[in-house]
Amino acid sequence: MFDSMPATDTERYARCINISKRVRWDIDKDVIRDRRLDAGQKFLPDALSLADELEFLNAAEQRFLSQVQGRTYANLFGLIERYINAKILEISRDHWFGDQVALEALVRFSDEELKHQELFRRIEQLAAKDMPAGYAVVANPNDVAKAVLSKCTWAVLALTCHIEIFTLVHYKKSIEPQTDLSPLWKDVFLFHWKEESQHAIMDELEWRREDAKLTHEQREQGITDLIDLVVAVDGILQGQATADANYFIGAANRDFNDEQRQAIHDKMLQAYRWQYIVSGVQHGQFLGILTSMITEEQAGRVTTALGPLM
Repeated sequence: MFDSMPATDTERYARCINISKRVRWDIDKDVIRDRRLDAGQKFLPDALSLADELEFLNAAEQRFLSQVQGRTYANLFGLIERYINAKILEISRDHWFGDQVALEALVRFSDEELKHQELFRRIEQLAAKDMPAGYAVVANPNDVAKAVLSKCTWAVLALTCHIEIFTLVHYKKSIEPQTDLSPLWKDVFLFHWKEESQHAIMDELEWRREDAKLTHEQREQGITDLIDLVVAVDGILQGQATADANYFIGAANRDFNDEQRQAIHDKMLQAYRWQYIVSGVQHGQFLGILTSMITEEQAGRVTTALGPLM
């Protein structure tokens, strides 16, 4: 017997299925197509990398900084999608003997997330061929996934919805309009965006479904867990920003003075916080969903906790 999910939600899942079928793509045939990353062009646009704000860097150095950040941008998405896939598989259980349309949509969601992880692994392999040795991702995907999944489902879905929304915003506002990016790197995020657009819809549907189950006390715990998750994300960003700044400085063909070295470190962290926290938290769509579920007092808790990161 089907569960009591409103028909309008079932219809939204059905639309996600139809679009998923229509935009379905293959890593080799549609995205990579025997190409390599173009080291003569930027990967991440200035609006996300903030590389153009380091005025003491010349054009080639700003381009390389965008490539370092673009490499990390792809790797962190691959890392994040490890936990997302696990959570989507977990919550699909709720639909096993219920809405089969929702179940199919979530199974497709999971399948696409697995494909995205493979795509980002392939892109890292290509980046490693053409960029200087010494680059490293500081966080382990399985460790991150286990830490995230230790929190309540409401908070995990909130974080996931936040991530999916800023993914779409980054592509449409910053990546798509740029004509000076490596064609392959840009295509990676074009095809990623095509499927993430459906994932963002399902994230909201599942988050609202989870929210409808909670008591006030459980939602209070959800707020606490969400704040903890964002702080944990910032810890990952701090570690990666330090590693990437050191990698950039070490691979540069000139020496930087102490002030310039510090500026590179500071700008790297500022850029990563902008990419993975601020641009999503400040976006109207995410704020609208979040504030529709919580009280003003709870919203104040979030604002106060995240203020130092903003």
